[in-house]
Amino acid sequence: MELKGISTAVTGGASGLGLATARRLVDAGAQVTLIDLPNSDGEAAAKELGGAAQFAPADVTDPEQFAAALDVADERGGLRGLVHCAGAGRRMRILDSDGKAGSVEDFEFVIRLNLVGSFNALRLGAERMARLDEVDGERGAVVLTASVAAFEGQIGQINYTASKAGIVGMTVTAARDLASRNIRVCTIAPGIMDTPLLARLREDVRASLEKSVPNPSRLGKPSEFGQLACQILENGYLNGETIRLDGAIRMAPR
Repeated sequence: MELKGISTAVTGGASGLGLATARRLVDAGAQVTLIDLPNSDGEAAAKELGGAAQFAPADVTDPEQFAAALDVADERGGLRGLVHCAGAGRRMRILDSDGKAGSVEDFEFVIRLNLVGSFNALRLGAERMARLDEVDGERGAVVLTASVAAFEGQIGQINYTASKAGIVGMTVTAARDLASRNIRVCTIAPGIMDTPLLARLREDVRASLEKSVPNPSRLGKPSEFGQLACQILENGYLNGETIRLDGAIRMAPR
């Protein structure tokens, strides 16, 4: 897919991996719609990126809001690329420190945000792409975001792991399902990335995290995530694949 001039959307686009991806897309000549919560810094982020970017507020778990935000992107000549970065974790254990059962509400919150939100991205994004004419044999592509926790979830991540493993499991099924519409689906599973959340950690904690990465022994750069997302959109033969972006890390139990 040629990125120059096409309409794309990035969820979680106001910060972190989403903003880094949006910046890469703008640099490649794409039109980008940042989709993030109404109380996010989306307006400021879009202004920083210039005239090729715009902000459309939405909660990805709200189908009507999300659909309306994607319509904003679709109005720029038809939505061709969607990179879904929105998501979060909420630490929980199966049993708490007193031996009581963990919170099903905490489990359901993360599943709804990460997994149901990803399904909304798939179905609502594909609905708009399917209306378009083919260009070089395809109508569009969706890039989802999982995590290495999908494969080696740590203690306290039972809800996060379940949600991200679900995204990995959906990837090849979604790619096969949407093949008849010439829409590709891939997933990125990042490791420890240098996002604003990790920027708040003490230096010794950050240094310890960096040492846990085999090579290169550092935190991943959000720009590297954005680079891979753009490469997936560009490479028409990448489909149904989950790609780890992690410096060869394999997470320890805690």
